[in-house]
Amino acid sequence: MLPYCPEGYFVTPPSADALYRSINTGDIFQAMCVKCDEFHNLHVDLGTVSGIIPRDEVALGIKNGETKEFAILSRVGKPVSFQVIAFDRNGTAILSRRAAQEEAKSYFLSAVHVGDVIPAVVQNPANFGAFCDIGCGLTALMRIDRCCISRLGSTADLFCMGQHIFCAVLSIDDHTGRIELTGRELLGTWSENAERFRQGQTVAGVVRSVMPYGTFIELAPNLSGLVEPEQMLTVGTPVSVYIRSIQEDRHKIKLNILEVLPYMGKSKSIDYQITEGHLDRWEYFPGSSAVTVF
Repeated sequence: MLPYCPEGYFVTPPSADALYRSINTGDIFQAMCVKCDEFHNLHVDLGTVSGIIPRDEVALGIKNGETKEFAILSRVGKPVSFQVIAFDRNGTAILSRRAAQEEAKSYFLSAVHVGDVIPAVVQNPANFGAFCDIGCGLTALMRIDRCCISRLGSTADLFCMGQHIFCAVLSIDDHTGRIELTGRELLGTWSENAERFRQGQTVAGVVRSVMPYGTFIELAPNLSGLVEPEQMLTVGTPVSVYIRSIQEDRHKIKLNILEVLPYMGKSKSIDYQITEGHLDRWEYFPGSSAVTVF
């Protein structure tokens, strides 16, 4: 586990003694934000001690206007990371989320490398990609084409807000501090996914792409099969399919659609082949265009 965890990985209010000691130790804690007042200060539930994050200490870039005010308002009802910077005369703990983010950013720029596998929490799944918290609210982007092999219409097809995921660091810009992520390499190769299925099985899938020559059905985020052209299917439709054949030499799966299924909502769990370590190179299958060199 990284020393700077994404917000939401643990939410246990520290004891009063731990809070007082942390002024000298610089420990980072997490607790729930319960209110944003009219001055845009965040109030944090610390149990027996009152805690407040002044507006300028809520996030990197707030003070100079680089970060929008929504970054403050959107923290209510969610975990926040922080360091204790002082106690006022009333015993209220004055906290800084910005300071925790500064430490996390310094760590990622100096100690984390391209290809490292890290945990993250999805903040905002959108059509173009998903913004993810990689540590103390520090945000990195996973573009939609990096989420999985399937042709997603939106990253919301795979992720939901607050979901715990794993990803690999795709790039680090030392000048801007921007970090990009990738996830498809952790979801397995064609062979690793295909071995979970057998010819003759009937399984559930989701329509991901309708082409003139056939329809691609997602069986897993990194595995799709093809059915003959179907006029009535639309992207996102859940279906049951019969597996006609698995052609390992051609890396193809042929399917027949049996029926359209009721929409049951997407699964909030993802089966990962890799959840830790470091990657140097990944290839979906030999000769595939899906190759990543870290």
